[in-house]
Amino acid sequence: MKVAVLMGSKSDLTVMEECSAILKQFGLVYEMRILSAHRTPDEVLAFSRDAKANGFSVIIAGAGMAAHLAGVIAAHTTLPVIGVPIASSSLNGMDALMAMVQMPPGVPVATMSIGKAGAKNAALMAVEILALKDEALQKRLAQHRSDMRKTVLEEDDSIKNS
Repeated sequence: MKVAVLMGSKSDLTVMEECSAILKQFGLVYEMRILSAHRTPDEVLAFSRDAKANGFSVIIAGAGMAAHLAGVIAAHTTLPVIGVPIASSSLNGMDALMAMVQMPPGVPVATMSIGKAGAKNAALMAVEILALKDEALQKRLAQHRSDMRKTVLEEDDSIKNS
């Protein structure tokens, strides 16, 4: 089980590092790449067509502006593709979000929220997908949820008792 984390340019790295941090936390193998749907279309096509044969199970693609990366990848693979819209224009990521969520029927891209929260959720969605066939990963995911609950309740107690 390996996850691909792709981004359209190096400027997207600070957002997509949030994704890799979650994947590391869950002990998943991943590969990060910079591939642009517009500037390296042949490489994106080759990566997408060969992703399954190269051992990838899920692809996460972050891009800003026209944000075609996730859609182009989805058009050339049957692997799950998760899109992360990145705020890299004067439209603050709304352009990227709209580009990703408006995929035509038959070529889905699971689209997360804009920016770092979206990158984290993309990684967690990949974990959920992979956990369907991995009981140990299911347990780590359940523990993660339990830990989040505990943190919120501890914060609540600290406010109530102050």
